[in-house]
Amino acid sequence: MSAPHFVSTGWMIRTTTVLILLVGTVMSPLCFAETAKGAVSQTQTAAATASAVASSVESKTGRIMRALFTTAIVDREPVDTLKTLSTDINRVFFFTDLRGLGGQIVTHRWEYNGQIMAEITFRVGVGARWRVYSSKNLLPEWTGIWTVAVNSESGETLHTSTFEYVAATPVIVE
Repeated sequence: MSAPHFVSTGWMIRTTTVLILLVGTVMSPLCFAETAKGAVSQTQTAAATASAVASSVESKTGRIMRALFTTAIVDREPVDTLKTLSTDINRVFFFTDLRGLGGQIVTHRWEYNGQIMAEITFRVGVGARWRVYSSKNLLPEWTGIWTVAVNSESGETLHTSTFEYVAATPVIVE
């Protein structure tokens, strides 16, 4: 819908420029200068329109606005942000805020030591913004770096995040 409008606008600018060039030969130099300023202004407006159309197209390809690990989700929002998690907590959530991916399939791929531990697939609902999360129960012996890749249905990696799962520090009671 935007493309025909843009093409039409471009056609009008080219036509206006041609008219200015044709009429410019019989116009006074001052009048020609004022008309040329108007054409430049129209060209700048068309450039702004082209930029807006390009931004619109870019947002339709979709992007990840936020992606993070958390200990819980409340009212569809993460309660905290984790970079490290100790083994005294055995469940972690991965939250993503998706934009412009309506109707597409997105997958959270959980990896540990180069091995895929889980893949959770979501069909993104209709709308400009969609929030999804997955979770993983962790065993205390699974310490190390964990990675979650957010992949599109075509397999393209849209985002990757990592956290470190570390052994809990024992509490010494005296």
